[in-house]
Amino acid sequence: SLSKLQLKTEDLDPRLFSRLRHLQNLDLSDNLLDRFPSSLTLPNLRVLNCNNNRLEDVTALKQFPLLEELTYKDNVYLTLNDDYKVMVLLQNLRLLNGKDITKMAKQVRQANSSRLTSKVIAHWERDFREQLPEKHTAEQAKAISKQFLESVQSNVRCGPSTLAEFTRWRVKMIAEDFLTGSLGLELNTDPEPEEQMDKNEEESPESPGEAAEDITQVTVKPSNRKRNHSKSGSGNKRFNVAALLQEGVSAEPLHFLQCHSKGNSREDFRTQLWSCAFEPLLDSAARRDPIVSSSRTIATCGGEAVCLIDCETGMVLKKYKVPTEEFFSVAWTTVTMVNSESRKKSHNILAAAGRRGIVKLIHVASDFCYGEIKAHKKPIATVCFSPTQETHLFTASYDKRIALWDIGVPDCDYKFKASQLLVLECLSIPLRIALVPTCPEQYLLAGCEGGCFAWNIKLDKDQKNRPFEAIFQFPDENGDMTASHRVDGLAFLDDDVVVSKSSKPGCIYLWSWTRSFDPKAKGCQQTVSAVILAELEWSRTDMSYLTLSTCPVKSYVFCGDEKGSVWMYHLSSYSAAWRSAKGRRSEKRIPPTQIIEWPQLRENRDQLTEILVNNVVSDPTFTYLVVLTSVNITAIWKKS
Repeated sequence: SLSKLQLKTEDLDPRLFSRLRHLQNLDLSDNLLDRFPSSLTLPNLRVLNCNNNRLEDVTALKQFPLLEELTYKDNVYLTLNDDYKVMVLLQNLRLLNGKDITKMAKQVRQANSSRLTSKVIAHWERDFREQLPEKHTAEQAKAISKQFLESVQSNVRCGPSTLAEFTRWRVKMIAEDFLTGSLGLELNTDPEPEEQMDKNEEESPESPGEAAEDITQVTVKPSNRKRNHSKSGSGNKRFNVAALLQEGVSAEPLHFLQCHSKGNSREDFRTQLWSCAFEPLLDSAARRDPIVSSSRTIATCGGEAVCLIDCETGMVLKKYKVPTEEFFSVAWTTVTMVNSESRKKSHNILAAAGRRGIVKLIHVASDFCYGEIKAHKKPIATVCFSPTQETHLFTASYDKRIALWDIGVPDCDYKFKASQLLVLECLSIPLRIALVPTCPEQYLLAGCEGGCFAWNIKLDKDQKNRPFEAIFQFPDENGDMTASHRVDGLAFLDDDVVVSKSSKPGCIYLWSWTRSFDPKAKGCQQTVSAVILAELEWSRTDMSYLTLSTCPVKSYVFCGDEKGSVWMYHLSSYSAAWRSAKGRRSEKRIPPTQIIEWPQLRENRDQLTEILVNNVVSDPTFTYLVVLTSVNITAIWKKS
């Protein structure tokens, strides 16, 4: 029994286990295993218990051919497809999760395999046999084998859709046996890229694990979604892009990924993606330089999952899931932790929050959700960390409150203490928050359902619950000033210029913080008129919650629309005039510098339509542009 020892996969040393040649019963339950090493051997193993781990793949269990009893309950990412796989792989298996599967396994191994074998052979005879010359070279055989294996997995179907992953996996196995056995074709037996990975894609809510995914390129229809450690997988996709570079656009699409699917469904085009943030660099010198202050890794959230994606390769590096959650926002901070040897080291912490009102704190490098803060009783719309106080986290909730928390620094045992420092009272639901760059410890702006507000957040004041200091007025559609409107986009373009959206359709305002708000004015809850510097021309849609972002270093504003397009505004030529004390408002609306239109993506030969761009974010250098949509697709563009 090796139960309840916090064992991880790397703790199962093949050099040790290969010596246990007479071991028959092994209990690995209640540990942190995300997979089995492929060379444990254990030739006499009969009973295996791996309940309550993090397993996501079962194919490595084939190394235990005499296994008769297997249990893997409470491994939340193992599905019915995995049950069918072990029935095929383990010919002596009698009990699976406490149930006698003798008859069912026989049916799966014989009847199901027989039907699939007939379909595989028929597919070869119909579409591929004539393509192979009677006298063929090894290169020709290799090429036709590759084409056949790809085609047969996409086109041979059998059984219910809930077993589609198992069917693809079994079809590939049968097809390989057919090619090597019946036709004597040479196959490339090198392991596929995802089989070489050491990490898993998803993890449990309390201790998320790691995923390193190789998502295959597809052509007409994206049917080859791959998952780690299985030869066929199911869930994340890269789509066919009909137009790679559009005329007049200085960014080209790299990847279109479907990695937030509910239940790993390949058919999920309904999960909304809401927020993303680039991971900061750990190097302290680089962190102080805004031009190189982030990596090419981005955290995205939507539905029940948070994903970490390498923007250059399109690989999903890690994936965290909480089945009962819907994540709305993510934010990064870098803290200095002290290890058990009293050494200090910087680590990135990711905060994720959403519908449950709970903030999850994830130590990404250790693949560990070390804690949670029950911040609000209603959903959290957005979160952000202070740029000057690394442990200070703001949470904006549907309970009409913005809370400031000190999340503390976890010790070497991941023990931490969080405390609430402030509560900012709102008149309506806060949607977006931004700290004033010149005084991030004193003022916070929030775009809310009922207007744009400012609060004094300085901690040397005694008052813990605070009303707003100011509410800002903007021109309405008739040109009259009003403070009552939904502000669903808010960000700073530089130290002074604020960009806000949704005071009226088709318009994004740029306005001056310092000229609009007088910190010396007496009294709170004052109504002030925003000093408008310019208006940006945008879509005429009345669709809400399509938020904007900025790239201050490059003077860019980005905002998506209701048609899947990204509006880009390069505003560096206007900055000097805005900084001038006598700077006047630009009378004409500023048109977008470029509009990146949504390319032609097809699923099952049908073009995806009605695509909303919920969020679009660039890294500080504007090398990558990440677009989050309403159809469960993360699009990654790279500036040419």
